[in-house]
Amino acid sequence: MSDTRDRNQGRFVSAQAVAERAGVSRSAVSRAFTPGASIAPKTLVRVREAAAALGYQVNDLARGLLANRSRLIGLVTSDADAPFRAQMVAAISHALIERSNIPAIINIGATADDVAHASRQLLRYRAEATVFLSGSPPASLVELTRRNGQPLILVNRAETGLDSVHCDDKDGAQQAFEALRLAGASRFAVVNRANPSLSLSSREQAFVEFAAASGFETRIVRAGRADYDGGKEAARQLLTSGPAPDAVFCVNDLMAFGTLDHLRGAGLHVPNDVSVIGFDDVPIAAWSSYRLTTLRQDPRRIARDVVSILDRRLAEPDAPPISVYFPVELVVRETVSVPGRQPTDGGSTRRWPSAS
Repeated sequence: MSDTRDRNQGRFVSAQAVAERAGVSRSAVSRAFTPGASIAPKTLVRVREAAAALGYQVNDLARGLLANRSRLIGLVTSDADAPFRAQMVAAISHALIERSNIPAIINIGATADDVAHASRQLLRYRAEATVFLSGSPPASLVELTRRNGQPLILVNRAETGLDSVHCDDKDGAQQAFEALRLAGASRFAVVNRANPSLSLSSREQAFVEFAAASGFETRIVRAGRADYDGGKEAARQLLTSGPAPDAVFCVNDLMAFGTLDHLRGAGLHVPNDVSVIGFDDVPIAAWSSYRLTTLRQDPRRIARDVVSILDRRLAEPDAPPISVYFPVELVVRETVSVPGRQPTDGGSTRRWPSAS
């Protein structure tokens, strides 16, 4: 083991240590790891060999700070362990790493103060941009980030004047209604949470409007949270007040799982007695215990759109706000009866003809 490694045990190997081992200047080491920099071929070989022997890695964070560009991209989210949120974090992180960025994931609470604190932390670390998967930054913070030249991108959130990526909630609700109507349903219900986000509220409102346009009323039941327990709570409400519905549209898959389990536990057969559709298409939806028909959001598509917006915003800082809408697809499994159609083993995607 070399003396240099002994002296630096437990510490990062410095560029100065590489310079000393290679017998060159500190600036020569810097040029050796700077694309396009001028350096003699023999010097480059000596530096690279010394770096390999010592295990040296370039400090990109320090370089970025010197250039006023850290390469950090903040991902601000709550409920990071929720299945679809975890899929989005993974997909966006992967896309950012491919872009040579460093994703910094901050899991926050649900309050505006939590959002503001996370954003200020990212400003202090000179994050290149911040992507919000949960919550919306207050106006004062938006102005602060603009003055500091940090782009903000919202995913399935709404904020006037900010770049954003949205799934087409309205079209997804229409596909859900058409599938349920073609299955013969006439008593519709929507399962949502109390104080829903804009995206969840949009799904609910659009479904109610499509049903009304076809002459049907829709019962709306709300639970405390948009999770499995919230779905069970909403299903209990459905079965204890008024006639049982024969079709339930849940604003996300987690609520659909809880709804399904409660309905089945109460002795109802899905889909013969009641059909259920979710939203997101998380991996659990394909499990044999659920086989949930649902609307699929593609996390990889979301990630591509986020990176595309980031590239455009950094190239044109003063351009008007960019809003991208991506489509959702109905994945047919076993929780909706479709006359003359059998679901495939892995589910299939399709657009239903109009049921009006």
